[in-house]
Amino acid sequence: MLQAEGTAEPIKVEFDNFEHGFPEGFGPGWWGRLAYWIGIAFATFQLYVAAFNYLPSQVVRGVHVGFLVLLTFGLIANFTAKSGAGRALGWVIGGAGFFCGIYQWIFYADLIARDGDPTKLDLAVGTLLAVLIFEGTRRLMGAALPLMCGACLLYWFFGQYLPSPLNHRGYDFDQIVTHLSFGTEGFYGVPIYVSATYIFLFILFGSFLERAGMIQLFTDVSLGLFGRTRGGPAKVAVFASGMMGTISGSGVANVVTVGQFTIPLMIRFGYRRAFAAGVEATASMGGQIMPPVMGAVAFIMAETLGVQYSEIVKAAAIPAILYFASAFWMVHLEAGKHGLVGMKRSEIPSAWKALVTRWYLVLPLAALVYMLFEGFTPLYAGSMGLALTVGLILGTAITTGASSNVIRYIFWIGLALVVAALSRDGLQIVPVASVVVGLIVITAFVRGGFKALRDCRDALAESAKSAITVGMACAIVGVIIGMMSQTGVGTIFGGWVIGLGEKSLFLALIMTMLLSILLGTGIPTIPTYIITAALAAPALAKLGVPLIASHMFAFYYGIMADLSPPVALAALAAAPIAKENPDKIGWEAMRIALAGYVIPFIFVYSPALMLQAGDPMAAKLGFYGAVALASFKALVAIALFGMAAIGFLFTRLTLLERLVALGAAMCLLGEFAFSDTAGFVLAAALVLWQWRQRPPAVVEAA
Repeated sequence: MLQAEGTAEPIKVEFDNFEHGFPEGFGPGWWGRLAYWIGIAFATFQLYVAAFNYLPSQVVRGVHVGFLVLLTFGLIANFTAKSGAGRALGWVIGGAGFFCGIYQWIFYADLIARDGDPTKLDLAVGTLLAVLIFEGTRRLMGAALPLMCGACLLYWFFGQYLPSPLNHRGYDFDQIVTHLSFGTEGFYGVPIYVSATYIFLFILFGSFLERAGMIQLFTDVSLGLFGRTRGGPAKVAVFASGMMGTISGSGVANVVTVGQFTIPLMIRFGYRRAFAAGVEATASMGGQIMPPVMGAVAFIMAETLGVQYSEIVKAAAIPAILYFASAFWMVHLEAGKHGLVGMKRSEIPSAWKALVTRWYLVLPLAALVYMLFEGFTPLYAGSMGLALTVGLILGTAITTGASSNVIRYIFWIGLALVVAALSRDGLQIVPVASVVVGLIVITAFVRGGFKALRDCRDALAESAKSAITVGMACAIVGVIIGMMSQTGVGTIFGGWVIGLGEKSLFLALIMTMLLSILLGTGIPTIPTYIITAALAAPALAKLGVPLIASHMFAFYYGIMADLSPPVALAALAAAPIAKENPDKIGWEAMRIALAGYVIPFIFVYSPALMLQAGDPMAAKLGFYGAVALASFKALVAIALFGMAAIGFLFTRLTLLERLVALGAAMCLLGEFAFSDTAGFVLAAALVLWQWRQRPPAVVEAA
């Protein structure tokens, strides 16, 4: 774990619940060992599913949910119960949830045969599963999400008594329980399918990359590239968090890992505590939209839309770059406004040396990107990337004690030849798995090998623990999906959005944005996206917004909700590291992430920004011309928003100048009559005016 400047121990980050992850370890004594080995069993099952996939999908989803409920109640009991009896009770309750999950496996054929005609035991198991998922989620994340899903459940049971058009035809208890607990549109719907396949695998992939030393590589490269520039420490935070996001896809996880180093560093070099924490929160949340891994939502989006994951990655690429460019620009302006300088040469490592000595760590990520864009499934690409990462960890352990570089070269070349020979007919899982098993055996007999094997084993257990929050969120939102699919209530909200859009697409987008942010202040990004996308995205698509753009619009504001007070989860995670009030951090993060609030509007009006067809300028400029124009407009817009938010360019801006910058940026958001012309003219005039107002010191430096 990274350490804060001037401290001997990593900073402890405390939360009111376990939504942001559990404390270190697995609990006291043999209770902790029990959780540890169950975590390894969970991860092993998921690896088997990813590699061979012989089990029916419904069975995989059931066992996945069973493990989630088991570990949820078991770990919460380990960390909160004050006696052995309390911990035992937690594990017994979790065991009941595990039984509900494997019930799908034990009675798989019978459940298919009696579909729609459940037995009393089916109804009892389905009801128990619902109770345990609701209670487990409440203990894990607080009451907001269970209350929202509970309201949907009440509507499902009693909505027939509401006035039209809010009412539905009414459903019996057995219909609801069967749909919820045994179908593929309730607890075992698309979100839990994605959690049981892609999400867990990529969490595991990121965990192994971290064990291999990727965080340190990102940090060293970031320091080497930007440490000496104006306000360098904050730029290091933006770049390092963006790179970290390519493998973790988790905003809060980025804050509590990279932020342990970057926030104290920024404070030491003159940034205000709230601003420093806001920078890290903004950059870390961007990890969910940064290809190639992105966040769990991207996998759910690909599955929901029925497109290849690479299509989601391509659509997200330019907006993600713009998001981080905006954060980079904000910290640059803040540094100029307050005269903050960079770090000394002696304080920063060499980026080139870091890459030369540890370039091989990039190979798994490069292989993953290549396979995704070549059309391989995320499951296959993630499995191969994971196998390559494990191979690097074990191979490094084997060659560490080698007496010369020649022996190391012979080993790696020989390993590559073995893999090539086994894969003459294409890269297959079984030969790759055989190589990994062989490396494990060899590692066990070399000096220091057991440490590498323990690291791999720990990575398995930690990945299972990290997957719990995401998985439970995916399970409980099945209530909303099931309710909407059976009652059709989503069409009511969609009709409202379409009605607004007929008058003004801008108003429909504002309504969708507010819905996503309001939901996101109380619940995590995944359920926020799922709910908003189910309600509003189809309506936006009917109004002419490209389908990927409408879903990405909902996704962005789910992320922005984690930066928006009063909840601001990312700010909450950064607060104890910065020793600052979370609300202050949240408002600073909103200011720094201002572009994140407007980029979705830009790509709705200019779909070329997401490499999508339908851009109004494509007829005049061609597709790539429209992409170039949309990207340039977005860059100018975020530059203007930065000037308005920070109040600086070449010198401090007056209130009037900031209003002009804001007005020019707003003109560039959409495709309106003369709006682009007005925006560019105002921007040019403001930049020229600021250039003429620059202080003499700037002239001499130039």
